[in-house]
Amino acid sequence: MRKTTQLKNMLNSKQTEFILEAHNGLSARVVEEVGFKGIWGSGLALSAQHAVRDNNELSWTQVVEQLEFMTDVTTIPILLDGDTGYGDFNNMRRLVRKLGQIGVAGVCIEDKLFPKTNSFIQGEAQPLEDIQTFCGKIQAGKDSQSDDDFSIVARVEAFIAGWGLNEALKRAEAYHAAGADAILIHSKHSQPDEVLEFAVEWANRSPLVIVPTKYYATPTEVFEQAGISLVIWANHMIRTCISAMQATAANIHHTRSLVESEGCIATVSEIFRLQGADELLEAEKRYARGGGHPVSAIVLAASRGGDLGDLTREKPKVMLPVAGVPMLRRQIDKFKKQGINDITVVAGYRHDAINVQGAEILLNEQWASTGELASLACAMENFTDDTVIIYGDLLFRSYLLHNLLDWDADLLVAVDSSPLPGVVGNANDLAWCSAADNRAMYQQKVTLNQVSSVSESSDREPDGRWIGMVRVKGQGGEYLRCAMKKLQQKQDFNSLGLPDLLNQLVQDGHSPQVQYVNGHWMDINNLDDLERAGAFENIPGE
Repeated sequence: MRKTTQLKNMLNSKQTEFILEAHNGLSARVVEEVGFKGIWGSGLALSAQHAVRDNNELSWTQVVEQLEFMTDVTTIPILLDGDTGYGDFNNMRRLVRKLGQIGVAGVCIEDKLFPKTNSFIQGEAQPLEDIQTFCGKIQAGKDSQSDDDFSIVARVEAFIAGWGLNEALKRAEAYHAAGADAILIHSKHSQPDEVLEFAVEWANRSPLVIVPTKYYATPTEVFEQAGISLVIWANHMIRTCISAMQATAANIHHTRSLVESEGCIATVSEIFRLQGADELLEAEKRYARGGGHPVSAIVLAASRGGDLGDLTREKPKVMLPVAGVPMLRRQIDKFKKQGINDITVVAGYRHDAINVQGAEILLNEQWASTGELASLACAMENFTDDTVIIYGDLLFRSYLLHNLLDWDADLLVAVDSSPLPGVVGNANDLAWCSAADNRAMYQQKVTLNQVSSVSESSDREPDGRWIGMVRVKGQGGEYLRCAMKKLQQKQDFNSLGLPDLLNQLVQDGHSPQVQYVNGHWMDINNLDDLERAGAFENIPGE
């Protein structure tokens, strides 16, 4: 249903409807999400967010610019507080045409003189527009609308100016005859008496709209019994923002810390959600890289990291800071620098403490009793035609990932050929390959023969150490799925790790190609590793 039709239906509804103020795209999205059927584009709120006065200091083109952001992110109608129409009948015509172009459903104009002043600032001293002149504005607006359901609401300021019920009724009748789709009767009193008296006399000749900012204590049932068509909660979102910002700013200034404030405000992830970040990630999957298949990543991060002692009591290893930034955050940032935005993290221990943006979090509920392949199995549905698998505790220079993406191979593993005593890392994941590293040859054609520990192989010295990074592309995805199915049939599957998967691929005749590297990576297994990691990552650009 068109937004204009939605608003028209609300005005003509047999029950009292309600709309809430919003003043930018973010607040508009919140208003819709909580369940309101419409939005009030408050002139006071729109000007207040820019810290200018509600005296038409915000130009009508600036108002329209804000409204366009609001209409773009919502599906419910917006009724604009259009002040006096921003000038004469000609300004009104252009305003209505422009509002129609950007999807605003209606405009409310008030019978005061341009430039207007807020009704609650010396309202009785504010002159009103001549009735016939104001009727001309209404007629000009109706003649300029391109959608028959576009609504023009005429706001009667007679009570604000102290002119009484008869003047209010006279003006309302004239505006109704001029084509107004509804009448808004305004009051500054703390009791709704004059508004209710007007409603009785008006007798539903056309939809009646009210703004109970001053008489807020009146029970809603009173408005319903009086036959009010639409109630506008007119400025409460902007007022909430001001109070919250003042409190948070004062607290941070006083405490010189974020500790007390952080748990009382929206998370950064909530901002991303309201901004539609997930939709962009889905769009990138469809459209990025010239319509091809973008690279995805799977990060195995289910373990606690027990050798790190109390440091992992409240958080998993991947959330430990290295040079002030959690390991997982560093990985995600490096993926994104290479254009990898489809990132899956398989979590386990204290998964609730993983607080990083830009990745989907999956849970291996059996993390305490299973190994790496059980975690990988949780993410099999997230495999794409080009996927990087990586250990969550791996730190690496960005160029290693760049080079991994630069090679064309169905299955590709990164193996460090540096002398083993000088390599920081564990004693496992040793790699035996079809040939040793010939550093003089770029993209040397070498395949993996086996990954194991020193104790499991003794025929010859290993050619290096697998660093915990695999790329699976094209047909390699099917090879990997078949290997996983075979391993899942084994009784000890829950204890198996990624090396077992690599060895199964070799056994199946699909040996991964080897990309030799020379240092510039490390994994975190203990406190000594963590201490060295700070210096490793404390390099500009990494």
